[in-house]
Amino acid sequence: MGKYVDILISDDDIALDAGGLPVPVADRDSIAQDIVHMIRETGLLVELVGNRDVRTKVRNLLLLTLEVDKDERIIPGSTEVEEVGLGQFNLKAETREFGSIALQLEADRG
Repeated sequence: MGKYVDILISDDDIALDAGGLPVPVADRDSIAQDIVHMIRETGLLVELVGNRDVRTKVRNLLLLTLEVDKDERIIPGSTEVEEVGLGQFNLKAETREFGSIALQLEADRG
């Protein structure tokens, strides 16, 4: 199938096909899914929404960028995170083998 294979997670649950089998994802989609889960685990996205201090926001955006760049499948320095609305962020990064990924991230506020 692909070099990196995972099971698709949708709405915090395993996505199933019409036959009730887990839906596989590979390569770029697998990397993107792993990054979303890593970001959730750091808690940085939620902190960005709840914080009004500009310096802390900049620091957390930098920390988020560095965390993504740590992934060995991502080209270091290629990650960009941009706030596009309250609790909404766009993330772009270049994978080493599968081109670019673009994610829309939204922090839960409650």
